[in-house]
Amino acid sequence: MTKTYQEINEKIRSGEAIVVTAEEMIKIVEENGPKVAADEIDVVTTGTFGPMCSSGAFLNFGHSDPPIKFEHLWLNEVHAYHGNAAVDCYIGVTRMADKRPFEYGGGNVIEELVSGKPIRLRGVSNTTDCYPLGEIDTYFTIDDLNEAILCNPRNAYQRYVCAVNSTERTLYTYMGKLLPNFGNAHYCGAGCLNPLTNDPDYETIGIGTRIFLGGGIGYVIGQGTQHNPNDGFGTLFVKGNLKEMSSEYLRGVNYEQYGTSMFCGVGIPIPILNERLAQKTAIKDEDIITDIVDYGVPRRNRPVLKKTNYKELKRGSITLNGREIKCSSMSSLFRARKIAQELKEWIEDGKFFLNPPAETLPTKTNYKAMRQTSEIKFVKDLKKDAVICYEDCDIQIVANKIINQNINHIVITDREKKLKGIVTSFDITKAVAKNANKLMDIITKRVITTTDNEPVDVASRKMKKHDISALPVVNDKNIVVGIISSEELM
Repeated sequence: MTKTYQEINEKIRSGEAIVVTAEEMIKIVEENGPKVAADEIDVVTTGTFGPMCSSGAFLNFGHSDPPIKFEHLWLNEVHAYHGNAAVDCYIGVTRMADKRPFEYGGGNVIEELVSGKPIRLRGVSNTTDCYPLGEIDTYFTIDDLNEAILCNPRNAYQRYVCAVNSTERTLYTYMGKLLPNFGNAHYCGAGCLNPLTNDPDYETIGIGTRIFLGGGIGYVIGQGTQHNPNDGFGTLFVKGNLKEMSSEYLRGVNYEQYGTSMFCGVGIPIPILNERLAQKTAIKDEDIITDIVDYGVPRRNRPVLKKTNYKELKRGSITLNGREIKCSSMSSLFRARKIAQELKEWIEDGKFFLNPPAETLPTKTNYKAMRQTSEIKFVKDLKKDAVICYEDCDIQIVANKIINQNINHIVITDREKKLKGIVTSFDITKAVAKNANKLMDIITKRVITTTDNEPVDVASRKMKKHDISALPVVNDKNIVVGIISSEELM
Protein backbone atom coordinates (compact mmCIF):
# COMPACT_ATOMS: atom_id res chain seq x y z
CA MET A 1 0.00 0.00 0.00
CA THR A 2 1.53 3.30 -1.13
CA LYS A 3 -1.19 5.58 0.25
CA THR A 4 -4.75 5.48 1.60
CA TYR A 5 -8.07 7.04 0.65
CA GLN A 6 -7.84 9.27 3.72
CA GLU A 7 -4.39 10.53 2.74
CA ILE A 8 -5.54 11.23 -0.84
CA ASN A 9 -8.66 13.07 0.35
CA GLU A 10 -6.50 15.18 2.71
CA LYS A 11 -4.36 16.13 -0.28
CA ILE A 12 -7.50 17.03 -2.26
CA ARG A 13 -8.74 19.13 0.65
CA SER A 14 -5.45 21.03 0.87
CA GLY A 15 -5.13 21.41 -2.91
CA GLU A 16 -1.98 19.27 -3.09
CA ALA A 17 -3.35 16.18 -4.90
CA ILE A 18 -1.62 15.24 -8.15
CA VAL A 19 -4.32 14.22 -10.63
CA VAL A 20 -3.83 13.05 -14.23
CA THR A 21 -6.07 11.55 -16.88
CA ALA A 22 -5.67 7.93 -17.97
CA GLU A 23 -4.08 9.06 -21.23
CA GLU A 24 -1.55 11.19 -19.34
CA MET A 25 -0.75 8.30 -17.00
CA ILE A 26 0.50 6.18 -19.90
CA LYS A 27 3.42 8.53 -20.60
CA ILE A 28 4.23 8.96 -16.90
CA VAL A 29 4.56 5.20 -16.33
CA GLU A 30 6.50 4.76 -19.59
CA GLU A 31 9.06 7.38 -18.57
CA ASN A 32 9.33 6.74 -14.82
CA GLY A 33 7.98 3.24 -14.18
CA PRO A 34 4.98 2.20 -12.05
CA LYS A 35 6.79 2.52 -8.68
CA VAL A 36 7.64 6.18 -9.15
CA ALA A 37 4.20 6.85 -10.67
CA ALA A 38 2.51 5.25 -7.65
CA ASP A 39 4.47 7.54 -5.32
CA GLU A 40 3.86 10.73 -7.31
CA ILE A 41 0.33 10.37 -8.71
CA ASP A 42 -2.69 10.39 -6.39
CA VAL A 43 -5.66 9.99 -8.77
CA VAL A 44 -6.16 8.92 -12.39
CA THR A 45 -9.40 10.07 -14.03
CA THR A 46 -11.25 8.14 -16.74
CA GLY A 47 -14.20 8.84 -19.00
CA THR A 48 -16.54 7.34 -21.55
CA PHE A 49 -19.44 8.80 -23.53
CA GLY A 50 -21.55 6.54 -25.70
CA PRO A 51 -24.92 4.85 -26.12
CA MET A 52 -26.00 3.17 -22.90
CA CYS A 53 -29.30 1.50 -23.69
CA SER A 54 -29.89 0.12 -20.20
CA SER A 55 -30.58 3.55 -18.72
CA GLY A 56 -33.58 5.44 -17.44
CA ALA A 57 -35.00 7.65 -14.69
CA PHE A 58 -37.34 7.37 -11.73
CA LEU A 59 -39.62 10.42 -11.42
CA ASN A 60 -42.04 11.52 -8.71
CA PHE A 61 -44.70 14.04 -9.74
CA GLY A 62 -46.39 14.69 -6.40
CA HIS A 63 -50.13 14.25 -5.89
CA SER A 64 -52.79 15.92 -8.00
CA ASP A 65 -56.01 17.32 -6.54
CA PRO A 66 -58.06 15.15 -6.49
CA PRO A 67 -55.40 12.38 -6.36
CA ILE A 68 -54.70 9.92 -9.18
CA LYS A 69 -53.02 6.50 -9.13
CA PHE A 70 -51.55 5.96 -12.58
CA GLU A 71 -52.29 2.77 -14.43
CA HIS A 72 -50.70 4.03 -17.63
CA LEU A 73 -48.84 7.27 -18.31
CA TRP A 74 -46.99 8.87 -21.19
CA LEU A 75 -44.27 11.52 -21.23
CA ASN A 76 -44.27 13.33 -24.57
CA GLU A 77 -46.14 10.25 -25.89
CA VAL A 78 -43.47 7.85 -24.62
CA HIS A 79 -45.08 5.14 -22.50
CA ALA A 80 -43.45 5.12 -19.05
CA TYR A 81 -43.63 2.23 -16.60
CA HIS A 82 -45.89 2.77 -13.60
CA GLY A 83 -46.07 -0.28 -11.36
CA ASN A 84 -44.73 1.73 -8.41
CA ALA A 85 -46.56 3.98 -5.97
CA ALA A 86 -49.38 6.21 -7.20
CA VAL A 87 -47.40 8.99 -8.90
CA ASP A 88 -43.97 7.45 -9.45
CA CYS A 89 -42.75 6.15 -12.78
CA TYR A 90 -39.67 4.81 -14.53
CA ILE A 91 -38.94 5.90 -18.09
CA GLY A 92 -36.46 3.83 -20.07
CA VAL A 93 -34.33 5.34 -22.83
CA THR A 94 -35.14 2.68 -25.44
CA ARG A 95 -38.91 3.04 -25.15
CA MET A 96 -40.14 4.67 -28.37
CA ALA A 97 -42.93 7.21 -28.68
CA ASP A 98 -46.26 5.70 -29.68
CA LYS A 99 -46.76 8.18 -32.51
CA ARG A 100 -43.12 8.67 -33.59
CA PRO A 101 -41.33 5.33 -33.37
CA PHE A 102 -37.63 5.41 -34.32
CA GLU A 103 -37.68 9.23 -34.20
CA TYR A 104 -38.24 9.94 -30.50
CA GLY A 105 -38.03 7.99 -27.28
CA GLY A 106 -37.21 7.91 -23.60
CA GLY A 107 -33.65 9.11 -24.13
CA ASN A 108 -34.96 12.22 -25.86
CA VAL A 109 -37.41 12.83 -23.00
CA ILE A 110 -34.61 12.68 -20.42
CA GLU A 111 -32.41 15.03 -22.45
CA GLU A 112 -35.24 17.56 -22.79
CA LEU A 113 -36.14 17.20 -19.10
CA VAL A 114 -32.55 17.95 -18.05
CA SER A 115 -32.51 20.88 -20.49
CA GLY A 116 -35.40 22.46 -18.58
CA LYS A 117 -37.96 22.00 -21.34
CA PRO A 118 -41.62 21.37 -20.44
CA ILE A 119 -42.70 17.73 -20.74
CA ARG A 120 -46.28 16.68 -21.40
CA LEU A 121 -47.66 14.22 -18.84
CA ARG A 122 -50.73 12.26 -19.87
CA GLY A 123 -52.06 9.57 -17.56
CA VAL A 124 -55.07 7.35 -16.97
CA SER A 125 -56.22 5.49 -13.88
CA ASN A 126 -58.46 2.73 -12.60
CA THR A 127 -60.14 4.94 -10.05
CA THR A 128 -60.48 4.04 -6.38
CA ASP A 129 -62.07 5.73 -3.37
CA CYS A 130 -58.76 7.27 -2.34
CA TYR A 131 -57.62 7.98 -5.93
CA PRO A 132 -60.80 9.19 -7.66
CA LEU A 133 -59.23 11.07 -10.63
CA GLY A 134 -59.59 9.07 -13.84
CA GLU A 135 -57.17 10.91 -16.14
CA ILE A 136 -54.84 13.88 -16.31
CA ASP A 137 -53.15 15.89 -19.08
CA THR A 138 -50.62 18.47 -17.94
CA TYR A 139 -47.09 19.80 -18.39
CA PHE A 140 -44.15 19.88 -15.99
CA THR A 141 -40.44 20.75 -15.87
CA ILE A 142 -37.68 19.12 -13.88
CA ASP A 143 -38.05 21.80 -11.19
CA ASP A 144 -41.65 20.69 -10.60
CA LEU A 145 -40.59 17.16 -9.66
CA ASN A 146 -39.98 16.01 -6.10
CA GLU A 147 -37.42 13.48 -7.25
CA ALA A 148 -35.68 12.88 -10.56
CA ILE A 149 -33.20 10.02 -10.23
CA LEU A 150 -31.12 8.74 -13.12
CA CYS A 151 -30.96 4.98 -12.50
CA ASN A 152 -29.04 2.98 -15.09
CA PRO A 153 -28.89 -0.81 -14.63
CA ARG A 154 -26.07 -1.37 -17.16
CA ASN A 155 -23.54 1.33 -18.05
CA ALA A 156 -19.84 1.75 -18.87
CA TYR A 157 -19.16 -1.58 -20.57
CA GLN A 158 -15.51 -2.52 -20.06
CA ARG A 159 -15.13 -3.02 -23.82
CA TYR A 160 -17.23 -3.71 -26.92
CA VAL A 161 -16.89 -5.89 -29.99
CA CYS A 162 -16.37 -4.43 -33.46
CA ALA A 163 -19.39 -5.11 -35.69
CA VAL A 164 -19.32 -5.87 -39.43
CA ASN A 165 -21.85 -7.22 -41.92
CA SER A 166 -21.08 -10.03 -44.39
CA THR A 167 -24.52 -10.12 -46.04
CA GLU A 168 -25.77 -8.54 -49.25
CA ARG A 169 -28.14 -6.15 -47.48
CA THR A 170 -27.75 -3.23 -45.08
CA LEU A 171 -28.34 -4.10 -41.42
CA TYR A 172 -29.82 -1.63 -38.93
CA THR A 173 -28.57 -2.52 -35.45
CA TYR A 174 -27.74 -1.12 -32.00
CA MET A 175 -24.21 -0.88 -33.43
CA GLY A 176 -25.55 1.47 -36.10
CA LYS A 177 -26.01 1.07 -39.82
CA LEU A 178 -23.81 -1.77 -41.09
CA LEU A 179 -23.25 -1.72 -44.84
CA PRO A 180 -23.34 -4.94 -46.91
CA ASN A 181 -20.30 -6.96 -47.98
CA PHE A 182 -18.15 -5.63 -45.13
CA GLY A 183 -18.79 -2.07 -46.28
CA ASN A 184 -17.95 -0.58 -42.88
CA ALA A 185 -17.18 -1.45 -39.25
CA HIS A 186 -18.46 0.05 -36.00
CA TYR A 187 -17.10 -0.16 -32.49
CA CYS A 188 -17.83 1.52 -29.15
CA GLY A 189 -15.95 2.63 -26.05
CA ALA A 190 -13.08 4.96 -25.23
CA GLY A 191 -10.30 2.38 -25.05
CA CYS A 192 -7.57 3.42 -22.61
CA LEU A 193 -9.89 6.05 -21.10
CA ASN A 194 -12.68 3.58 -20.37
CA PRO A 195 -13.30 3.37 -16.59
CA LEU A 196 -13.41 -0.40 -16.12
CA THR A 197 -10.43 -0.90 -18.41
CA ASN A 198 -8.31 0.99 -15.87
CA ASP A 199 -9.36 -1.12 -12.89
CA PRO A 200 -10.53 -4.44 -14.34
CA ASP A 201 -10.10 -6.22 -10.98
CA TYR A 202 -12.35 -3.68 -9.20
CA GLU A 203 -9.82 -2.85 -6.48
CA THR A 204 -11.31 0.65 -6.19
CA ILE A 205 -14.69 0.33 -7.91
CA GLY A 206 -17.66 -1.02 -6.00
CA ILE A 207 -20.84 -0.18 -4.12
CA GLY A 208 -20.68 3.44 -3.02
CA THR A 209 -17.90 4.59 -5.37
CA ARG A 210 -18.50 8.27 -6.19
CA ILE A 211 -18.37 8.96 -9.94
CA PHE A 212 -18.99 11.56 -12.64
CA LEU A 213 -22.43 10.76 -14.08
CA GLY A 214 -24.20 12.74 -16.77
CA GLY A 215 -22.40 15.95 -15.83
CA GLY A 216 -23.18 15.62 -12.12
CA ILE A 217 -22.14 13.41 -9.23
CA GLY A 218 -23.37 9.84 -9.12
CA TYR A 219 -22.63 6.56 -7.40
CA VAL A 220 -21.99 2.94 -8.29
CA ILE A 221 -24.71 0.87 -6.61
CA GLY A 222 -23.60 -2.55 -7.81
CA GLN A 223 -22.49 -4.59 -10.79
CA GLY A 224 -24.49 -3.94 -13.93
CA THR A 225 -26.80 -6.42 -15.55
CA GLN A 226 -24.97 -8.86 -17.84
CA HIS A 227 -21.83 -8.22 -15.75
CA ASN A 228 -19.33 -10.60 -17.35
CA PRO A 229 -15.82 -9.83 -16.09
CA ASN A 230 -14.57 -13.31 -16.98
CA ASP A 231 -14.69 -12.33 -20.66
CA GLY A 232 -13.72 -8.68 -20.17
CA PHE A 233 -17.28 -7.33 -20.34
CA GLY A 234 -17.78 -5.87 -16.87
CA THR A 235 -20.64 -3.38 -16.37
CA LEU A 236 -21.87 -0.98 -13.69
CA PHE A 237 -25.24 -0.22 -12.05
CA VAL A 238 -25.21 3.54 -11.37
CA LYS A 239 -27.51 6.28 -10.08
CA GLY A 240 -27.46 10.02 -9.53
CA ASN A 241 -29.56 13.16 -9.09
CA LEU A 242 -30.90 14.09 -12.53
CA LYS A 243 -31.46 17.68 -11.36
CA GLU A 244 -27.69 18.17 -11.07
CA MET A 245 -26.90 16.79 -14.52
CA SER A 246 -26.40 18.39 -17.92
CA SER A 247 -27.82 17.69 -21.36
CA GLU A 248 -24.25 17.97 -22.64
CA TYR A 249 -23.63 14.54 -21.11
CA LEU A 250 -27.13 13.03 -21.50
CA ARG A 251 -28.13 13.03 -25.16
CA GLY A 252 -31.07 11.24 -26.73
CA VAL A 253 -30.16 9.31 -29.86
CA ASN A 254 -32.28 7.71 -32.59
CA TYR A 255 -30.93 4.87 -34.74
CA GLU A 256 -32.39 4.44 -38.21
CA GLN A 257 -34.78 1.46 -38.31
CA TYR A 258 -33.56 0.26 -34.91
CA GLY A 259 -34.85 2.54 -32.20
CA THR A 260 -33.91 5.03 -29.52
CA SER A 261 -31.31 5.20 -26.79
CA MET A 262 -29.27 7.76 -24.87
CA PHE A 263 -25.61 8.75 -24.81
CA CYS A 264 -24.49 8.96 -21.19
CA GLY A 265 -21.23 10.33 -19.78
CA VAL A 266 -19.51 8.30 -17.06
CA GLY A 267 -16.17 9.07 -15.43
CA ILE A 268 -14.53 7.26 -12.52
CA PRO A 269 -11.55 8.44 -10.47
CA ILE A 270 -9.02 5.68 -9.73
CA PRO A 271 -7.04 6.35 -6.53
CA ILE A 272 -3.43 5.21 -6.94
CA LEU A 273 -3.14 3.24 -3.73
CA ASN A 274 -0.27 1.04 -4.88
CA GLU A 275 2.14 0.21 -7.67
CA ARG A 276 -0.24 -2.34 -9.15
CA LEU A 277 -2.94 0.31 -9.76
CA ALA A 278 -0.35 2.64 -11.29
CA GLN A 279 0.52 -0.10 -13.78
CA LYS A 280 -3.12 -0.92 -14.57
CA THR A 281 -4.09 2.72 -15.19
CA ALA A 282 -1.31 3.00 -17.76
CA ILE A 283 -2.95 0.51 -20.10
CA LYS A 284 -2.56 1.36 -23.80
CA ASP A 285 -5.09 1.08 -26.61
CA GLU A 286 -3.00 -1.61 -28.30
CA ASP A 287 -3.28 -3.77 -25.16
CA ILE A 288 -7.10 -3.73 -25.15
CA ILE A 289 -8.09 -6.67 -27.34
CA THR A 290 -11.55 -7.25 -28.75
CA ASP A 291 -13.30 -9.29 -31.47
CA ILE A 292 -14.46 -8.40 -34.95
CA VAL A 293 -17.88 -10.02 -35.10
CA ASP A 294 -20.16 -10.73 -38.07
CA TYR A 295 -23.60 -9.26 -37.29
CA GLY A 296 -24.83 -10.74 -40.56
CA VAL A 297 -25.40 -13.96 -38.60
CA PRO A 298 -28.51 -13.34 -36.47
CA ARG A 299 -27.49 -15.66 -33.65
CA ARG A 300 -26.27 -15.10 -30.11
CA ASN A 301 -22.93 -16.78 -30.86
CA ARG A 302 -22.02 -14.78 -33.94
CA PRO A 303 -18.79 -15.84 -35.65
CA VAL A 304 -15.61 -14.05 -34.59
CA LEU A 305 -13.72 -13.15 -37.75
CA LYS A 306 -10.55 -11.75 -36.21
CA LYS A 307 -9.02 -10.19 -33.09
CA THR A 308 -8.29 -6.47 -33.09
CA ASN A 309 -7.35 -3.77 -30.58
CA TYR A 310 -8.43 -0.23 -29.81
CA LYS A 311 -5.35 1.29 -31.43
CA GLU A 312 -6.38 -0.21 -34.76
CA LEU A 313 -10.02 0.72 -34.21
CA LYS A 314 -9.20 4.36 -33.40
CA ARG A 315 -7.06 4.52 -36.55
CA GLY A 316 -10.25 4.70 -38.61
CA SER A 317 -9.94 1.44 -40.51
CA ILE A 318 -9.42 -2.26 -39.87
CA THR A 319 -7.81 -4.92 -42.02
CA LEU A 320 -10.08 -7.89 -42.69
CA ASN A 321 -9.55 -10.61 -45.29
CA GLY A 322 -6.85 -8.51 -46.92
CA ARG A 323 -9.17 -5.48 -47.23
CA GLU A 324 -9.04 -2.12 -45.51
CA ILE A 325 -12.51 -1.43 -44.08
CA LYS A 326 -13.53 2.00 -42.86
CA CYS A 327 -14.13 1.88 -39.12
CA SER A 328 -15.93 4.45 -36.98
CA SER A 329 -16.90 4.78 -33.34
CA MET A 330 -20.37 4.81 -31.86
CA SER A 331 -18.89 6.69 -28.90
CA SER A 332 -17.37 10.16 -28.67
CA LEU A 333 -13.68 10.16 -27.79
CA PHE A 334 -13.84 13.96 -27.62
CA ARG A 335 -16.50 13.82 -24.87
CA ALA A 336 -14.69 10.99 -23.05
CA ARG A 337 -11.56 13.14 -22.87
CA LYS A 338 -13.62 16.11 -21.74
CA ILE A 339 -15.21 14.03 -18.94
CA ALA A 340 -11.79 12.82 -17.71
CA GLN A 341 -10.48 16.40 -17.80
CA GLU A 342 -13.54 17.86 -16.06
CA LEU A 343 -13.39 15.24 -13.32
CA LYS A 344 -9.68 15.99 -12.93
CA GLU A 345 -10.46 19.70 -12.44
CA TRP A 346 -13.21 18.94 -9.90
CA ILE A 347 -10.71 16.98 -7.81
CA GLU A 348 -7.96 19.59 -8.17
CA ASP A 349 -10.40 22.32 -7.10
CA GLY A 350 -11.42 20.37 -3.99
CA LYS A 351 -15.00 19.83 -5.23
CA PHE A 352 -14.86 16.04 -5.48
CA PHE A 353 -13.63 13.51 -2.92
CA LEU A 354 -13.09 9.78 -3.25
CA ASN A 355 -15.17 7.07 -1.58
CA PRO A 356 -13.73 3.68 -0.68
CA PRO A 357 -16.29 1.09 -1.85
CA ALA A 358 -18.44 -0.47 0.85
CA GLU A 359 -18.17 -3.68 -1.15
CA THR A 360 -16.16 -4.40 -4.27
CA LEU A 361 -17.75 -5.86 -7.38
CA PRO A 362 -17.50 -9.56 -8.23
CA THR A 363 -14.63 -10.49 -10.52
CA LYS A 364 -16.00 -13.93 -11.40
CA THR A 365 -19.62 -14.41 -12.40
CA ASN A 366 -21.36 -17.06 -14.45
CA TYR A 367 -22.92 -15.23 -17.38
CA LYS A 368 -25.91 -17.20 -18.66
CA ALA A 369 -27.88 -17.10 -21.88
CA MET A 370 -31.67 -17.08 -21.78
CA ARG A 371 -33.31 -20.38 -20.87
CA GLN A 372 -35.61 -21.23 -23.76
CA THR A 373 -38.29 -23.85 -23.25
CA SER A 374 -39.52 -23.87 -26.84
CA GLU A 375 -37.43 -24.56 -29.90
CA ILE A 376 -36.76 -21.72 -32.32
CA LYS A 377 -36.79 -22.74 -35.97
CA PHE A 378 -34.24 -21.36 -38.40
CA VAL A 379 -34.39 -21.08 -42.17
CA LYS A 380 -31.97 -24.00 -42.56
CA ASP A 381 -34.52 -26.20 -40.74
CA LEU A 382 -37.29 -25.52 -43.30
CA LYS A 383 -35.62 -24.58 -46.58
CA LYS A 384 -35.87 -26.79 -49.65
CA ASP A 385 -33.75 -27.14 -52.76
CA ALA A 386 -34.12 -24.24 -55.15
CA VAL A 387 -35.04 -24.93 -58.76
CA ILE A 388 -32.43 -22.97 -60.72
CA CYS A 389 -32.12 -21.65 -64.25
CA TYR A 390 -29.16 -19.76 -65.63
CA GLU A 391 -29.47 -16.13 -66.68
CA ASP A 392 -29.15 -17.03 -70.40
CA CYS A 393 -31.90 -19.66 -70.24
CA ASP A 394 -34.82 -19.62 -72.67
CA ILE A 395 -38.17 -18.45 -71.27
CA GLN A 396 -39.86 -21.60 -72.58
CA ILE A 397 -37.54 -23.82 -70.52
CA VAL A 398 -38.35 -21.82 -67.41
CA ALA A 399 -42.08 -22.12 -68.11
CA ASN A 400 -41.77 -25.88 -68.58
CA LYS A 401 -39.97 -26.26 -65.22
CA ILE A 402 -42.72 -24.33 -63.44
CA ILE A 403 -45.39 -26.60 -64.95
CA ASN A 404 -43.56 -29.92 -64.70
CA GLN A 405 -42.37 -29.42 -61.12
CA ASN A 406 -45.53 -27.67 -59.93
CA ILE A 407 -43.68 -24.72 -58.41
CA ASN A 408 -44.15 -20.95 -58.38
CA HIS A 409 -40.54 -19.72 -58.14
CA ILE A 410 -37.44 -20.26 -60.28
CA VAL A 411 -34.17 -18.82 -58.97
CA ILE A 412 -31.91 -17.33 -61.64
CA THR A 413 -28.12 -17.61 -61.19
CA ASP A 414 -24.90 -17.47 -63.15
CA ARG A 415 -22.86 -20.64 -63.79
CA GLU A 416 -21.24 -20.37 -60.33
CA LYS A 417 -24.70 -20.38 -58.72
CA LYS A 418 -24.45 -16.73 -57.69
CA LEU A 419 -27.87 -15.12 -57.40
CA LYS A 420 -28.98 -12.96 -60.33
CA GLY A 421 -32.75 -12.80 -59.86
CA ILE A 422 -35.99 -14.68 -59.40
CA VAL A 423 -38.91 -15.51 -61.68
CA THR A 424 -42.44 -16.42 -60.63
CA SER A 425 -45.24 -18.14 -62.50
CA PHE A 426 -46.95 -14.75 -62.68
CA ASP A 427 -43.86 -13.27 -64.38
CA ILE A 428 -44.08 -16.00 -67.04
CA THR A 429 -47.77 -15.23 -67.57
CA LYS A 430 -46.93 -11.54 -68.11
CA ALA A 431 -44.11 -12.49 -70.51
CA VAL A 432 -46.51 -14.52 -72.64
CA ALA A 433 -49.05 -11.70 -72.64
CA LYS A 434 -46.40 -9.16 -73.71
CA ASN A 435 -44.54 -11.44 -76.13
CA ALA A 436 -41.30 -11.05 -74.17
CA ASN A 437 -38.42 -13.11 -75.54
CA LYS A 438 -35.53 -12.59 -73.09
CA LEU A 439 -35.50 -13.99 -69.60
CA MET A 440 -33.52 -11.03 -68.25
CA ASP A 441 -36.36 -8.74 -69.34
CA ILE A 442 -38.83 -10.31 -66.93
CA ILE A 443 -36.87 -11.41 -63.87
CA THR A 444 -36.85 -9.51 -60.59
CA LYS A 445 -33.22 -8.48 -60.15
CA ARG A 446 -33.41 -6.83 -56.72
CA VAL A 447 -34.16 -9.94 -54.70
CA ILE A 448 -34.96 -10.07 -51.00
CA THR A 449 -32.97 -12.99 -49.57
CA THR A 450 -32.43 -14.89 -46.34
CA THR A 451 -29.69 -17.04 -44.83
CA ASP A 452 -29.50 -20.43 -43.13
CA ASN A 453 -29.13 -18.92 -39.66
CA GLU A 454 -32.01 -16.46 -39.88
CA PRO A 455 -34.96 -17.28 -37.59
CA VAL A 456 -38.06 -18.23 -39.55
CA ASP A 457 -40.10 -15.46 -37.93
CA VAL A 458 -37.62 -12.93 -39.36
CA ALA A 459 -37.99 -14.52 -42.81
CA SER A 460 -41.76 -14.39 -42.40
CA ARG A 461 -41.67 -10.67 -41.56
CA LYS A 462 -39.57 -10.03 -44.66
CA MET A 463 -42.17 -11.69 -46.85
CA LYS A 464 -44.97 -9.72 -45.24
CA LYS A 465 -43.11 -6.41 -45.43
CA HIS A 466 -42.24 -6.79 -49.13
CA ASP A 467 -45.46 -8.61 -50.11
CA ILE A 468 -43.64 -11.61 -51.56
CA SER A 469 -44.09 -15.36 -51.11
CA ALA A 470 -40.54 -16.78 -51.25
CA LEU A 471 -36.95 -15.96 -50.32
CA PRO A 472 -33.85 -17.46 -51.95
CA VAL A 473 -31.43 -18.71 -49.29
CA VAL A 474 -27.86 -17.54 -49.95
CA ASN A 475 -24.49 -17.93 -48.23
CA ASP A 476 -21.97 -15.17 -47.46
CA LYS A 477 -20.76 -15.25 -51.10
CA ASN A 478 -24.31 -14.77 -52.45
CA ILE A 479 -24.38 -18.34 -53.74
CA VAL A 480 -27.85 -19.90 -53.71
CA VAL A 481 -28.15 -22.77 -51.23
CA GLY A 482 -31.94 -23.19 -51.19
CA ILE A 483 -35.29 -21.43 -51.05
CA ILE A 484 -37.98 -20.97 -48.43
CA SER A 485 -41.54 -20.06 -49.31
CA SER A 486 -44.71 -19.11 -47.46
CA GLU A 487 -45.82 -22.73 -47.82
CA GLU A 488 -42.92 -23.96 -45.64
CA LEU A 489 -43.56 -21.20 -43.11
CA MET A 490 -47.25 -22.12 -42.92
